Amino acid sequence: MNKIIYLDNAATTKTAPEVVEAMLPYFTEKYGNASSIYQLGTESKKVITKSRDVIAKSLKADSSEIYFTAGGSESDNWALVAAAEAYESKGKHIITSTIEHHAILHTCQYLEKRGYEVSYIDVDENGVVKMDELKKAIRPDTILISVMFANNEIGTIQPIKEIGELARENKILFHTDAVQAYGHVPINVDELHIDMLSASGHKLNGPKGIGFLYIRKGVKIRSFIHGGAQERSRRAGTENVPGIVGLGVAVERAFANLAERSRKECELRDYLIQRIEKEIPYCRFNGDRTNRLPNNVNFSFQFIEGESLLIMLDMKGICASSGSACTSGSLDPSHVLLAIGLPHEIAHGSLRLTLSEDNTVEEMDYVVDRVKEIVDRLRQMSPLYEDFVKKEEKREDV
Repeated sequence: MNKIIYLDNAATTKTAPEVVEAMLPYFTEKYGNASSIYQLGTESKKVITKSRDVIAKSLKADSSEIYFTAGGSESDNWALVAAAEAYESKGKHIITSTIEHHAILHTCQYLEKRGYEVSYIDVDENGVVKMDELKKAIRPDTILISVMFANNEIGTIQPIKEIGELARENKILFHTDAVQAYGHVPINVDELHIDMLSASGHKLNGPKGIGFLYIRKGVKIRSFIHGGAQERSRRAGTENVPGIVGLGVAVERAFANLAERSRKECELRDYLIQRIEKEIPYCRFNGDRTNRLPNNVNFSFQFIEGESLLIMLDMKGICASSGSACTSGSLDPSHVLLAIGLPHEIAHGSLRLTLSEDNTVEEMDYVVDRVKEIVDRLRQMSPLYEDFVKKEEKREDV
């Protein structure tokens, strides 16, 4: 197979052709600043309003609750820092989980340096937040709970409604990082009791550099970027009109065929999982088997290094990852895999494959065949595997 097989859609997705087409005029023809009063500017303001309406509809929210940002990381930072500052008179205690994206974890560390206290809730072996631990962590001075909707590495979907109800009962703000989930699973912010939600365009075939933060009406939150009256004086800076237009089209596209796309991705996902588990020994499937993203597959293979596997897959035209794209340059094992109980040596041998509706069964067969070959080759080079085989042979002889 000569073409590239792209299986790293959790890192980023290709921008859909109709998204690019919709964006182009706002670079060269309709380039007006949305804050201007002349027609070229008011046209930009109209399309911003249209995209805001599309996003709000997808969440069953109000348009006035959608604020455009530069992406998921900014939205996460804004939600945590600005909410912490706004509610510090009530308390300085925040609750999150051990498997959050670093946009959340590093922001929590920043807040800790500023005198806030953060409780990091553990997860079970499938990556599901331990609700009993979460309940016990709530204190009178708890002001915010932030738990991701679905994990970017192992695909596990959290019990968001249960967490939202718990937060609502205790009059605590609830934020969810939905960067991996938005556009891939249905989300109703009212039904799930979500007060703030982060999302990013490039995870759903939209452009990079654009995202949004949903902020429920009545939530007291401060501005994050100062210097202008844009985004109703909460997020200064000239609007990224082409990006906002592209995001709106990407959202329309994602939700128009969400059910059918999800069905197809689940079928491919389950086929891939079945073949790997059946044909490659000494592997561990990571994440919840049922409550997981439609397109996420994550395995750990014993006796190999994930980095070597990725390099050799790349040589075969397969784009994959070992975990979060934001930490791909790190030599440390995934904090997510360690949190679900994997020892370092097994966590190092992880592989994440995230699919799209464009992938095919034939591609999945090619991928599994190559993974089998490469894992076997790497194990033949491993002293640890050699020792393991000798010990197994001795057991059989006894």
